[in-house]
Amino acid sequence: MLSGKKILVGITGSIACYKSAYLVRELIKLDAEVRVVMTTSSAEFIGPLTLATLSKNPVAIDFVKNDEGEWENHVELGLWADLFIIAPTSANTLSKLVSGNCDNLLIATYLSAKCPVWIAPAMDLDMFKHFSTQENLDNLREKGVKVIEPTSGELASGLEGKGRMEEPEVIAQEIHDYFNPKTKLGGKHIVITAGPTYEPIDPVRFIGNRSSGTTGVLLADECAKRGAKVTLILGPSNKKTAHPKVNVIHVSTAEEMFDAVQTNWELADIGIFSAAVADYRPKNAAQEKIKKNDEDMSIDLIKNPDILKWAGENKGDKFTIGFALETENELENAWSKFSRKNTDLLVLNSLKDEGAGFGETNKISILAKNNKISSFELKNKQGVILDILDALEEEL
Repeated sequence: MLSGKKILVGITGSIACYKSAYLVRELIKLDAEVRVVMTTSSAEFIGPLTLATLSKNPVAIDFVKNDEGEWENHVELGLWADLFIIAPTSANTLSKLVSGNCDNLLIATYLSAKCPVWIAPAMDLDMFKHFSTQENLDNLREKGVKVIEPTSGELASGLEGKGRMEEPEVIAQEIHDYFNPKTKLGGKHIVITAGPTYEPIDPVRFIGNRSSGTTGVLLADECAKRGAKVTLILGPSNKKTAHPKVNVIHVSTAEEMFDAVQTNWELADIGIFSAAVADYRPKNAAQEKIKKNDEDMSIDLIKNPDILKWAGENKGDKFTIGFALETENELENAWSKFSRKNTDLLVLNSLKDEGAGFGETNKISILAKNNKISSFELKNKQGVILDILDALEEEL
């Protein structure tokens, strides 16, 4: 429950405003104290009276709140809340959150807030995909604002794609879980590897793979939210953590990732090895760009260090999780890797499963000791990492 928690709900101009009423209702059902601050454009989509009735508090819209000229104290609103969730967040408001363009009460309240701030974007798919929107989201993530990713589906424009505000029930549950974190990971030191590695051929070219690092970054944020001390060793990736307490170590090659794991391994309780590490690297990387001369070119490759195997050989009483991406004989190869790498859990996915692999979704099975295997339906990656960490906590 959220008894005693003060949640400030910000609402901006979007057709998704109707979902805000359900979000307020869900938070009230969880026993939270809820207040609402709206932009004037959002009031054209949903009436303030509806939200005032559901929240059991007056709704704040303008700097002057009545005919007597009484001031709406945005500073007080910002200091009052334990969490400020802006849902929906329009592209316009998203830009103002980044620039600090304080032309309405909601932005003034945001600039005064001392509590965690979350946003739930809602807009058409092309607006969401636009580089300016993505840069604004990345900017806010870097500053510690949590972004609740929109979902895919039918949009108000009639198009289909990513841009729908996440469902109110899901957002309310995330808020609940934030204030009531699962505690089995509390105080644990978790080392996580994520992303690809780039093995240089010359100063321009490299051997790499399609890993984005999304799963590892989401794992790091969720582990930190559950109270763990997290060290994320991240290969070349544009993904950024949302949780301010995640310690990120940036690396490029497999050897650099291996060195970082070894450096942090002694104090670790758990290792989660989600990185897609290149198995081989060029024996001799050229110091200058290789010129195109012959029809054929050969590159001598040598084996990279096997980080997961090393962790299994040096685990002591640590708990390790490995990952396997297969294209054939999936279970047979996964069980073989599970045994060879001396891991406690192995997360398996297959490129043969539609929607699995390097995109926004994945379909996994989790292998555990005593021939135990749990299979899951296709989910977005946030759902996938919750399944992984729930399996971890069950084993612990």
